[in-house]
Amino acid sequence: SGSTTPVHQTPGVAWPSPYPAGGTSPLPAGVSPSPARSTPRRFFKRPFPPPSPAKHIKATLAKRLGGGKPKEGPIPEEGAVAAGAGAGAVADGAEAERPLDKTFGFGKNFGAKYELGKEVGRGHFGHTCSAVVKKGEYKGQTVAVKIISKAKMTTAISIEDVRREVKILKALSGHNNLVKFYDACEDALNVYIVMELCEGGELLDRILARGGRYTEEDAKAIVVQILSVVAFCHLQGVVHRDLKPENFLFTTRDENAPMKLIDFGLSDFIRPDERLNDIVGSAYYVAPEVLHRSYSMEADIWSIGVITYILLCGSRPFWARTESGIFRSVLRADPNLDDSPWPSVSAEAKDFVKRFLNKDYRKRMTAVQALTHPWLRDDQRQIPLDILVYRLIKQYLRATPLKRLALKALSKALKDDELLYLRLQFDLLEPRDGVVSLDNFRTV
Repeated sequence: SGSTTPVHQTPGVAWPSPYPAGGTSPLPAGVSPSPARSTPRRFFKRPFPPPSPAKHIKATLAKRLGGGKPKEGPIPEEGAVAAGAGAGAVADGAEAERPLDKTFGFGKNFGAKYELGKEVGRGHFGHTCSAVVKKGEYKGQTVAVKIISKAKMTTAISIEDVRREVKILKALSGHNNLVKFYDACEDALNVYIVMELCEGGELLDRILARGGRYTEEDAKAIVVQILSVVAFCHLQGVVHRDLKPENFLFTTRDENAPMKLIDFGLSDFIRPDERLNDIVGSAYYVAPEVLHRSYSMEADIWSIGVITYILLCGSRPFWARTESGIFRSVLRADPNLDDSPWPSVSAEAKDFVKRFLNKDYRKRMTAVQALTHPWLRDDQRQIPLDILVYRLIKQYLRATPLKRLALKALSKALKDDELLYLRLQFDLLEPRDGVVSLDNFRTV
């Protein structure tokens, strides 16, 4: 899957608190992708099929595939969506008048390096197969190969999506909870993205196997891994935009196997002060500000909140029989934290979920802040640098003397949790005599 090229906006936003409180998956051989309506309903209070895109997301997909403009249903922001679709139609018409460049500069020797195995997944743009490396550093290793047909790249947008996905995979190497990227190749017919093969199945499968609910301790182990990898992505300037249980795979069938985040087909690079306005993602996990067409990294935090809610109670926080109904629920409804099993869930866990599913994105925690929340706090865990610190320092340096004095006064009213988070961030920068050098900041 892919995303539209976003139009970046930088509207004025309120000065944030230092601690605001209050496309096919590389599936393992033998594991089939979850069909849209295969989830047993008896496991959940509400049926829990993997989410289908909303109607305007389908419209975007149709443009990428070069199809006709589909009918659009009554959804939130309908006027804005219709306007966007019209603009897209004009752009597509312009694209049709000139030939598309479908060369990517990737290696041309895929057949010499890899022996393709059987198909393990299929999506809108292509399919995923297992393969064995025939030569080189990884000789003999089994990998996943995402095969994207060039024939289906009928617009400049779809071509740029593939370029960006590979660029992001290359930029994000090095985290234990990220699927490893090995190679990208192409020939006249296809693009081949070679990645780590995860043989433990989707997080969604494990949720279902547990009858739809995790214990708090087991949920914590999952959420910590999600937060860690998302914090890493955000620090590298990448917003995923499609976080959901289907996009987390376990490396093996072992109960304690680590998870890997996959599928960066909807992801994009973003600067800390930018806002995106294209509506992408999966309906049940999309944040309110995405529907309002002005969002940033906080949209990923909302999606993590939805996943956490599902882990703890086995049902979705926002549900309706239609996609437009799901959007109305996301925009207007509050998650139910009263019915069973929520009375038996700890106050810390409920507070955690509330902070993530706050409709005001400015009041959500960042991924790093969440790792210091009382529900997850672990003094032995290494806390990564938060992209928020970079943003706040940048804003402080640009602030007027009066604003700096006001911030200094406000800092004296910080709570213990807020001070702990800031102290951990400060220590990461290895200060000398209470001062952090620019070199230290760059190194971290």
